[in-house]
Amino acid sequence: MKIAIINGPNLNLLGKREPEIYGSSTFEDFFEKLKTRYPDLTLSYYQSNVEGELVNRLHEVGFDHDGILMNAGAYTHTSVALSDAIAGIKTPVLEIHISNIYKREEFRHKSIISKECVGMIAGLGLLGYELGLQYFIQIENR
Repeated sequence: MKIAIINGPNLNLLGKREPEIYGSSTFEDFFEKLKTRYPDLTLSYYQSNVEGELVNRLHEVGFDHDGILMNAGAYTHTSVALSDAIAGIKTPVLEIHISNIYKREEFRHKSIISKECVGMIAGLGLLGYELGLQYFIQIENR
């Protein structure tokens, strides 16, 4: 089973940026733990602060993977391009947010990409990514 994790802007700063919201672990360290916990999965990780690069990555993995965990960061609330890219691919996308976007500023309460995703996990920290993997494992085993 092939799962891609795609993170958007500022998520390269995990472990440094606002640790009271995002924690003190880097995503790279967390990703290594995921690969150890799920050796039967083929996991890939990509992060970019550039919207077009995220669109390109969705196009690259969106036809030969079993699932995508996408944390679009701030582009969640602004990017028609990401929404269109998700709509245009075959692979299901699960929206992930480390923080609870509904406990934050009001402009963060609207997700432009949600309507194209199979679901959303928000507010559970990095555990949300692992729960997202569990979702894809469960639907694969039905």
